[in-house]
Amino acid sequence: MPDQINTLPEMLPFRRKLRKNMTAAEVALWTMLKNRQLVGERFLRQFSIGHFVVDFYCHKYKLSVELDGAGHFTEEGKEYDARRTEYLNSVGVHVIRFENLEVFNYPGQVLEEIKKHLR
Repeated sequence: MPDQINTLPEMLPFRRKLRKNMTAAEVALWTMLKNRQLVGERFLRQFSIGHFVVDFYCHKYKLSVELDGAGHFTEEGKEYDARRTEYLNSVGVHVIRFENLEVFNYPGQVLEEIKKHLR
């Protein structure tokens, strides 16, 4: 395994593109996570780990927060997410997932669930 797996230089253009084209659910959750708003913990958006980019990442707890829209519910999307989660777990990153609608309909519950993993 390479020494550096986070923020690989070759992933920078892709991360930038994703940051500029965040989904509405990602924007909504980011407004609740940025600037250490959630229990004072720092989250990064569109952070790369290996050759995968996670939606939100808290380095202190090695926690990835993923938002799933329609593309994640296809067979191809499910297989990709499974490979990705397997890789992230193998490098010590815990992954939690929420459907996009949960961010809009139950934001307090989403934040409470994230808090549970920040211990």
